[in-house]
Amino acid sequence: MVTVKATHIVRPAEPTPDEILYLNACDQIKDISHTPTIYFYKHSEALDAGDAILRLKDSLSKALVLFYPLAGRLNWAAEGGSRVELHCNGKGVPIFEAESESKVEDFGDFTPTPGIQALIPSVDYTTPIDEIPLVIVQLTRFSCGGVSIGLGVSHVMADGPSALHFVDEWAKISRGAEPIVPPFLDRKVLETDKPLSSTFDPSVLRPPPTLIGQEDNLEQRKKPITVAFLNLTKLQIEKLRNKANLDVDKETNSRGIADSRRLQPTSGVEATDKSGSLLSNSIGTATKKIREAVEKVTDDTVRAYLDFLKGLPDVGRFRSLDNSGRPKGDFYGNPNLAIISWTALPLYGADFGWGKEIHMGPGSMGFDGKTFIIPSHDGDGSFNIAIWLQEEHMGAFKKCFYDDI
Repeated sequence: MVTVKATHIVRPAEPTPDEILYLNACDQIKDISHTPTIYFYKHSEALDAGDAILRLKDSLSKALVLFYPLAGRLNWAAEGGSRVELHCNGKGVPIFEAESESKVEDFGDFTPTPGIQALIPSVDYTTPIDEIPLVIVQLTRFSCGGVSIGLGVSHVMADGPSALHFVDEWAKISRGAEPIVPPFLDRKVLETDKPLSSTFDPSVLRPPPTLIGQEDNLEQRKKPITVAFLNLTKLQIEKLRNKANLDVDKETNSRGIADSRRLQPTSGVEATDKSGSLLSNSIGTATKKIREAVEKVTDDTVRAYLDFLKGLPDVGRFRSLDNSGRPKGDFYGNPNLAIISWTALPLYGADFGWGKEIHMGPGSMGFDGKTFIIPSHDGDGSFNIAIWLQEEHMGAFKKCFYDDI
């Protein structure tokens, strides 16, 4: 049981630009929703010695001077087409102060269940869009003296690296560390008037395949899902890597995110094959398919993709949630997977002045097939896999997952 005791609205500590900030084509296709993450901290003398909520409020107000767009609000753009624009109006970020009779250890391996989700603020997406904060925070105190920080960051405003950069700088301000690294806010940098040598093939944006014999996925959408938090040790990962390096036909699809920062401007990566082919061939065949898809992501193909999106009359088709937060659009569940790798992200070390977190992970943001690959907090080379699947298939998946490793 989690009880919210107070709500605090935190605004930038200094005047910030009052402006409308441009959002590029990649921003425009993101769900009007928040990405939920959770940080757990064990009891410490530093937590006893200071007022945690006061420390968070003060440091957040200072962080929002640099990250001032996060204190603003989205609005529907006058041009229409389901596009949005960012009003940097300093309306602020809410911090919910809560208490729970639970102890940190009650959450076990921190599987992102509804119990975890109760520690992260919820959002009513039927609220007018210009009233919805872009960042939401909840500090929950547990009976053992530990705390959690539940965080939601607008998916339109920030991807994983950007959200983690914000948290890292906020934490540094809170504990008095330096140097502070400001964000890069110019979203027009991804666009160019230079002629492109590639053209984008819109056929790759086709809906994911459905099950054999089913014309749509309506029945699959209705099925209850469950979540599992599976561990792969360093030895098991080495076995899989060695297998990959050795050299019923239903199409299946795996989608991921390509981080294109190193190229210049983030886009989707899709690898498709027949299930029969995947089962009859080595794991190396599957990894080769994925590698080939990733290698197709170049500076030019990303820019061609953004140019295509910019020319669309309406971008709402690419959002998996409607404007009220309800599922719509393409369904990436059975027989497909949507895999997000956090292995290269700087996930850990958010010390707000009472020590580093003992766990950081996703909240309950899963749909059927949603998968996160998360490096171990201990740095021992192991991975945790958070995966949401239909309840009827989870048992078989777990058995298959650990076969031969």
